[in-house]
Amino acid sequence: MTQTQVPAVVPAASGVEPPASVGRRPRRAHRARTLGGAAARSTGATPASRLVYLCLAVSVLLSAGPLYYMVVMASRPNSDISSIPPPLTPGGDLGTNISRVFANQDVLFGRAMLNSLLVAGAATVSVVVLSSLAGFAFAKLRFRGRNALLLVVVATMMVPVQLGLVPLYMLMSKLGLAGTLWSALLPFLVSGFGVFMMRQYAAQSIPTELIEAARVDGASTTRIFFSVVFPVLRPAAAVLGLLTFMERWNDFLWPYLTLDADHPTVQVALSRLSGGYYTDQALVMAGTLLGTLPLVVVFIVFGRQIIGGIMQGGVKG
Repeated sequence: MTQTQVPAVVPAASGVEPPASVGRRPRRAHRARTLGGAAARSTGATPASRLVYLCLAVSVLLSAGPLYYMVVMASRPNSDISSIPPPLTPGGDLGTNISRVFANQDVLFGRAMLNSLLVAGAATVSVVVLSSLAGFAFAKLRFRGRNALLLVVVATMMVPVQLGLVPLYMLMSKLGLAGTLWSALLPFLVSGFGVFMMRQYAAQSIPTELIEAARVDGASTTRIFFSVVFPVLRPAAAVLGLLTFMERWNDFLWPYLTLDADHPTVQVALSRLSGGYYTDQALVMAGTLLGTLPLVVVFIVFGRQIIGGIMQGGVKG
């Protein structure tokens, strides 16, 4: 006789159901193995994370150390700067040293701060607007000679600034602007780097279909730029604005050559503070602290947009 085979699966009609743990046990085991592997991976990444935080902490200390020591020296008398060991805590002469900086009639530091704000602010606004317009045109508009003009713009970035000082000064002198703030501002109203940067950002961030849709709706090129294009370019414009403001604020060579004694900028005024047979280091440090504050304020106010623009550009690149 043939032996009766036991069915592998108990029929549902028999009224006997398989235990609930039979179907769930493999899933729980797999889940436990998955969680265990994740925990092991996270445990293995802990030393690397600590190393990263340690490197960041050292970088912050190295970056903020000179700024802190500048505050310490600016708040102490000149005799404490050459003392051994040097002081490491701020003193109580910060207000006195700052008052001495503004009271120095040979330096005109207050006027220098105002001149630097005017030159750097006007150059920043001009570079951001003109570079955004030119970048949009090179990226999204079709016209004859576009590539040749872009090549000329890029070629201007390869010429060192020092090679153009003499002809630029001759040009400002023939225009009758040598010695005035216009001579420090006019050559820097547009930047080849700014045009190239905004062109690259516009080419990657602005879809051509968006511009075509705006044209179908009847918008002009100017309306398209200010209503559609520039809001997209705002992160890159913030980064370009910060770089331009820092460059113009920290510029020394060209203002030193073209400006007279009655129209100094911050960097020229600081060079006068440190000149002569005797240098008051506390006075120089106080002036340097005053000259650094506007850059810190600009970064604090626009830091979020600047970092967002850098990160967005890094993701797109």
